[in-house]
Amino acid sequence: MGRGTTAMEVRADGVAVITISNPPVNALSLDVIASLQRNYAEALSRNDVRAIVLTGAKGRFCGGFDINAFGNKPKNEKPGSLSIDFLTDIVEDARIPSVAAIDGIALGGGLEVAMVCHARVSTPSAQLGLPELQLGIIPGMGGTQRLPRLVGLPKALEMMLMSKAIKGREAHELGLVDAIASPHELVSAACSWALEIAEQKRPWFKSLYRTDKLPAIEEVKEILKTARLRAQMQAANVQHPIVCIDVIEEGIVSSPRAGLMKEALSGKMLEQSQTSKSLRHFFFAQRATSKVPNITNMGLTPRRIKKAAIVGGGLMGAGIATVFIFNDFLVVLKEVNEQFLCAGINRVKANLQSFVRKGQLTKEDYEKKISLLSGVLDYEQFRDADIVIEAVIEDVILKQQIFYDLEKFCRHNCIFATNTSTIDLDLIGQKTASQDRIVGAHFFSPAHVMPLLEIVRTHQTSSQVIVDLLDVAKKIRKTPVVVGNCTGFAVNRMFFPYTQAAAFLVDYGLDVYHIDHVIKQFGMPMGPFRLADLVGFGVSVATRKQYLQSYPERCYNSMLVQIMLEDNRTGESSCRGFYLYDDKRKPSPDPDMRKYIEKSRKMAGVAQDPKLMKLTDNDIVEMIFFPVVNEACRVLDEGIALKASDLDVASVMGMGFPSYRGGVMFWADSLSAKYVYNRLEAWSRDYGVFFKPCEYLAARARENASLAAKAGGAKSRL
Repeated sequence: MGRGTTAMEVRADGVAVITISNPPVNALSLDVIASLQRNYAEALSRNDVRAIVLTGAKGRFCGGFDINAFGNKPKNEKPGSLSIDFLTDIVEDARIPSVAAIDGIALGGGLEVAMVCHARVSTPSAQLGLPELQLGIIPGMGGTQRLPRLVGLPKALEMMLMSKAIKGREAHELGLVDAIASPHELVSAACSWALEIAEQKRPWFKSLYRTDKLPAIEEVKEILKTARLRAQMQAANVQHPIVCIDVIEEGIVSSPRAGLMKEALSGKMLEQSQTSKSLRHFFFAQRATSKVPNITNMGLTPRRIKKAAIVGGGLMGAGIATVFIFNDFLVVLKEVNEQFLCAGINRVKANLQSFVRKGQLTKEDYEKKISLLSGVLDYEQFRDADIVIEAVIEDVILKQQIFYDLEKFCRHNCIFATNTSTIDLDLIGQKTASQDRIVGAHFFSPAHVMPLLEIVRTHQTSSQVIVDLLDVAKKIRKTPVVVGNCTGFAVNRMFFPYTQAAAFLVDYGLDVYHIDHVIKQFGMPMGPFRLADLVGFGVSVATRKQYLQSYPERCYNSMLVQIMLEDNRTGESSCRGFYLYDDKRKPSPDPDMRKYIEKSRKMAGVAQDPKLMKLTDNDIVEMIFFPVVNEACRVLDEGIALKASDLDVASVMGMGFPSYRGGVMFWADSLSAKYVYNRLEAWSRDYGVFFKPCEYLAARARENASLAAKAGGAKSRL
């Protein structure tokens, strides 16, 4: 199988048009780079070639360096052989000019190659950016040196450190591209521009040596100092943003070529880092979630979903309605009375207005989107719905009644989805005749912000329904993970030991606020107790009961939240939970927590443990997350999840596990199954069955195998 190529055609006017071809995004594979080098060698040796235009096949310039090629680079590769020896010394310093004709995308290495050219012509909607930092690396083909010289230092830092792409029109305003052309005129416009440079009718710029947009050195140092402080605040556990800033500084303070060499050496070092390996794993894992064996490879075509009906206008229902109208679906929102309906519609409006404030939606678009929403008090308008999503409170009897009623009004092929986060779907659909169209569509709160959609399939859910929902996920811009049916499904089930382990540590003497601090330092958005406040104690108690019923042998049944709830502490909503909240919802520690903890200890019959009170921060992280890993192994072993990488995506996108650690299973594998097993086994001897390693984990520890390596006997619930 070919890994891409380039083709060169010399026009009658002397312009050599080189086209990159490597579907789907024309990535720069090693084969493409080698072909490009051959094309340049030929073009520069021919007397009939007056200029070069570089473009991409099928409306896409280039999506960047091929990530698959990282492991295939020659081990003895000379630093700078591509960025200095070829792109700078041959392309940029050539005797004839090169112009990039950009359509679709010019990302990463694609934009870097374009910046080496002496001018750039772009379509107005093309996307240009350097997103390498999302993969734990830095631009490695001169981007750190050329971008600041073309758009100015502050904008270049924003584009690189935030992996922020811009459209062709903005790129033109900034000076990153020199002209705008329509797609069908793009190549001819670029050819004309290239000839005009060759004929000295236009300036011949070498981006690497431009200084007109760089401030004075003292100002440069101040800008970079501020950028470093911000990077350390936003991403304290990773080094690549700071390395990127250092490399940029080297090029401005020392010399552009010194910057290129530092870029090459630093890039090679970062490619080998655990952070980059984790982020690259996560990149591929995200793209693999929509490939479901025996479902997506069976030739089924997704049906067209145009109208969604939502039952329940609370926080989740309104959030789901927002997602659908934001992506141009017709939506019907049902509530039980006018008051609740009005509140639900107002929530949707508030959600959309937040997009307007962030600049993600214009006021005109807001009006168009809100016109797609209608509120109802009965099921009459559900008759032509393509999908119904139930988003009411976690009450089995209520949900059963809703699904029973839906059958009377909806079409025979309408999808019946529930947004339940924990309840077994077989229970919910018990009174429903058409079991094959019942599916879980579990959005995470807030639904219009969180990127994950957990698609839950029962034994009877049809493959067509799964294919349809995967297509819906794509259209509403969510990352789908298809899982099997059980209490808690995949995400909430693997994380139920997270808060239980934290409560265990508190009962045995650790401080609530120290635990939260440690977990936040590890990279979670917030600690388990702050999260419990945010979710609300009512939800915590209800879900704890579900897990106690389903997995009684391995639950740590702390009464702490129940005790606090009895004293009318419900979490952030009441301004009193594990924290106290002011009128701006800012949390602060509460000295009164001691009395609740003492009562919880007495009820559990435990006392402060001197050994546990000496735990290091790393020990605390492991004692809270290794039970999560253990449960994730059970989820995989039972076939609830198809692959470990799906659980990695779910943990990052559903629970906020740091992506730079690759996901919960990848992180555990980086420590080794044996290490995780030994720690859990030792704790289980001291503290009981809550920490007991499951057989799946034990087997991988014995075999020194990866947690991702499924044994042949694992049965899939899918």
